Amino acid sequence: MMATSDPGTGPRRGPAAIGLLAAGGLLLATAAVAGGQPEGWIQLFNGRDLDGWTVKIAGHDAGDNFGDTFRVEDGLLKVAYEQYATFAGRFGHLIHRDSFSHYRLRVEYRFVGEQCPGGPDWALRNSGIMIHGQPAAAMAREQEFPVAIEVQLLGGGGAGERPTANVCTPGTRIVLDGRLDERHCIDSSSATYHGDRWVSVELEVRGHESIRHRVDGELVLEYARPQLDDGTPLAGGTISLQAESHPVEFRKVELLRLAER
Repeated sequence: MMATSDPGTGPRRGPAAIGLLAAGGLLLATAAVAGGQPEGWIQLFNGRDLDGWTVKIAGHDAGDNFGDTFRVEDGLLKVAYEQYATFAGRFGHLIHRDSFSHYRLRVEYRFVGEQCPGGPDWALRNSGIMIHGQPAAAMAREQEFPVAIEVQLLGGGGAGERPTANVCTPGTRIVLDGRLDERHCIDSSSATYHGDRWVSVELEVRGHESIRHRVDGELVLEYARPQLDDGTPLAGGTISLQAESHPVEFRKVELLRLAER
């Protein structure tokens, strides 16, 4: 999603209240712990297929993986656009079937190749991890982004600074440094990652209390009290990976449930 420094920054996105996930009413579905994983880590991406995930692309019904946008090849979860003539606003999300509230999430990603023709300028080397989000079935057919908290993933353009693991808020708000912050995107303090190197992002999510972003082990952003635009607390929801017109690969998506404090 757009960063505050991007020229294409526009109005905040997200429908008013379609299937919104708020505090107190979340049912955490059971997930099997992968055998041999340390400390009870759950492999949300199994390295073989998209089992447990639903594709939702703007302009298409949930489950329609237009152009084979999301795929698994050589053990990697890939977002690719060879079958697109032009991007045409087809923002996509791969949404996990379960909802989560208190957890650590590790994701390893890298940007590759060239942006799809017709993709917006701000979406160059741009993807994201959506947390506390809507389920796929709750999204409208034309909806571009789920109502969620976005951990924005950015790649450098070869020169200059462009941090990653920022936060964006489609249909949501957060509290930063003790004050409600209604900016659409807020930069982290991370380094800039040029080229196609792998980057590790870890999130510590504690329901409606706090969210912390770490990049390659360093704390780069923390905030509190995620909520809908109307102030309704967000205590959990789905996790999804974005497709915003630039090819991106993921080799790890794993989660460790945390006890509520």
